[in-house]
Amino acid sequence: MGDSIQLIAEYAPFFLKGAGYTVLISLLSIVFGTVLGLFIGLGKMSPNKLISAPFRAYITFFRGTPLLVQLLLIHAALMPIFMSPPKVFLSVVVALSLNAAAYIAEIFRAGIQSIDKGQMEAARTLGMSHRQAMRHIILPQASKRMIPPLGNEFIVLIKESSLASILALPELMYWGNAMMAEYYKPWEPFLTVAFIYLMLTLGLAYVLGKVEKKLVAE
Repeated sequence: MGDSIQLIAEYAPFFLKGAGYTVLISLLSIVFGTVLGLFIGLGKMSPNKLISAPFRAYITFFRGTPLLVQLLLIHAALMPIFMSPPKVFLSVVVALSLNAAAYIAEIFRAGIQSIDKGQMEAARTLGMSHRQAMRHIILPQASKRMIPPLGNEFIVLIKESSLASILALPELMYWGNAMMAEYYKPWEPFLTVAFIYLMLTLGLAYVLGKVEKKLVAE
């Protein structure tokens, strides 16, 4: 028991560094994914099938294929087009952002469509344009309903960021594998990694719960 604690203490700085990377790539991915997801969600809702078709295809591809395949494809095939050699950090953020955008687009679509159509009609009769009505009437109401699924997507991103370890990005799972390779002991590194992931997701779930309650009370 004492040896296990000593090993974990020895790797503690690396685990903390890895947790920082995990939070950073997850945060960047959810920000970029949210912006892109809103654009894709609105595009999919277009009544013009020629406009909505590419957005539907995007969502189908990224929701229908494994994230691991997307990560390798983006790092090995897409990113080398823009930089050589490709930076692993950027590849991971791009892959997670593009993947998250497909799911967030559906969250936006569902949230917007959950608002009664009469709201839009009333706004238009008051002289608002479609864009003004979306910005001032529809999206503020829909955003409250989208907080829980968006929070769940952030939690999923934190866990899925562990796939970045296959590209040797020094995030949390990378250091778990490094400790395992050095000491050939699976319990200590992977239980520690699991505990840190659990603390991150539970902490985020707590914060999101507080935000949701505050929005509902307003």
